[in-house]
Amino acid sequence: MYIIGINSAYHESSVTLLRNGEIVAAAEEERFTRIKHAKPANVDNPDQLPIEALQYCLDTAGIQIQDVEAIGYSMLPEKRLANKDFEDYVIQGDWGSEEGENLYLKKLQTIPSKLESMGFNGEFHWISHHMCHAASAFYPSPFEESAVLAVDGIGETGSTLFCYGKGHELNGFAEIEYPASLGFLWEKISMFLGYSEYDACKVMGLAGYGDPNRFIDQYKSIVKLVPDGKFELDNEVLRFRVQDFEPLENLFSVHKRTPDGEMTQDYKDIAAALQKVTEETILHMVQYAYEHCKTNALCLAGGVALNCVANEILLKQSLFEQIYIQPAAHDGGTSLGAAYYIWHHILQNTERVPMKNAYLGPEFTDEEIVKVIKEQGLIYNKVDEIEKEVARLLSEQNIVAWFQGRMEFGPRALGNRSLLADPRKYEMRERLNHVVKNREDYRPFAPSVLAEEANNWFVMDKESSATDFMLMSFKAKDKSKIPSVVHVDGTSRVQTVRREANPRYYRLISSFYELTGVPMVLNTSYNDREPIVCTPFDAIKTFKKGR
Repeated sequence: MYIIGINSAYHESSVTLLRNGEIVAAAEEERFTRIKHAKPANVDNPDQLPIEALQYCLDTAGIQIQDVEAIGYSMLPEKRLANKDFEDYVIQGDWGSEEGENLYLKKLQTIPSKLESMGFNGEFHWISHHMCHAASAFYPSPFEESAVLAVDGIGETGSTLFCYGKGHELNGFAEIEYPASLGFLWEKISMFLGYSEYDACKVMGLAGYGDPNRFIDQYKSIVKLVPDGKFELDNEVLRFRVQDFEPLENLFSVHKRTPDGEMTQDYKDIAAALQKVTEETILHMVQYAYEHCKTNALCLAGGVALNCVANEILLKQSLFEQIYIQPAAHDGGTSLGAAYYIWHHILQNTERVPMKNAYLGPEFTDEEIVKVIKEQGLIYNKVDEIEKEVARLLSEQNIVAWFQGRMEFGPRALGNRSLLADPRKYEMRERLNHVVKNREDYRPFAPSVLAEEANNWFVMDKESSATDFMLMSFKAKDKSKIPSVVHVDGTSRVQTVRREANPRYYRLISSFYELTGVPMVLNTSYNDREPIVCTPFDAIKTFKKGR
């Protein structure tokens, strides 16, 4: 039986294909179209389906869409429509307005017929956006029983869903409604700091340079923790659905930064306080989930679950002993959750298969790669032990574009579509930011470290599979030995690499360890202000730009 999950509700459009409950393929549309986030999150385009990701999944299984028995889409249209009745600051014709929400509903309702016109004749299911997030975390986890938390900007009307999962069943027991939204808070502050709403990662990096205590009282005047794990936000100040920043300027006594404006200490301190209030709020929610579910395991998904610093706080300070975070925690992962929810919860299939890695995208043969190399006029050598050769190049201060195997699903490059460098030299960080990645110089880089060596280099009191997906930060024990992968606050966003998950990448790091005595390499996504590369052509195009 084949089941497909689709997300194109807002952004990060994606498709996942299951065969008898196991993942065959999963990919984000942006990797194929080369358009970041696949599309803007507009009221007029939820029916813009991820056609190329869909075709990739079908081709990987060797089937046609008429062979698919069920498709799930990560949105409940009628529930989303309730946004038009909220008291809110809105732009007519856009989100939250009656005209905008009705248009969104109308566009959503065309999706089943669009799929039918492509040949699909199975069952179609609308599934709650946050339930899809929750399902993407619980069903692939190794836990038989777990509390589950989905936290992002908004699903239909809520920002956070509390669930309890056991066996093959997953049920929600509480929800936090808009405008109380950590995801939207991060989007608004990102824009206040001169970035786009998609730049939470930049704000998280910036926070390490700030003093969280300077503006924490201002945040606490608009973020209120209330009983039962909930919180409230002051939308008179935040005004999420309009580009009005004057109330925030009054709150902080700081003007909104322009995109090319000076990055003053004020903005760094505002980012640091945002990170602190986020950690306190998430911990508050998680403690309630623990009290309600009475289990030692927690699963997380939603864009807020990509906050590596907050995730480590949960690991250290919450009462949960084990935490699993979906590697595609952002909206792209809801396609995975939609497919899993149909298979397990709707169809009542009981046997679950843990998701051990995120290598679910396209891969290419040597012949396909060589063909593109020749077409692009490059000279190449075929090396028998390429891992040792790459380790040597890295030790000699070369930056290596590393392209192998199946592309990663989710926002992290995990050793198959990565740019690699020597973690021992701080100047490698500056070279990568300025020459290759063309991004802000304060942005940190992550270490990919042999799993069995991680505790020797980082303070990791508790273990979590989240480190396999680069989703937690830990203090480095000796920053001086690996300065290019340690942030200004002394932490690193660690990726643990296991032999069974990625044998070739593991051999590369092991070879570097033999040469240098350091069991890790600097790893960053293989891209340059674009989606992570997918094909050999993408890889060579980006490689040429960075020379």
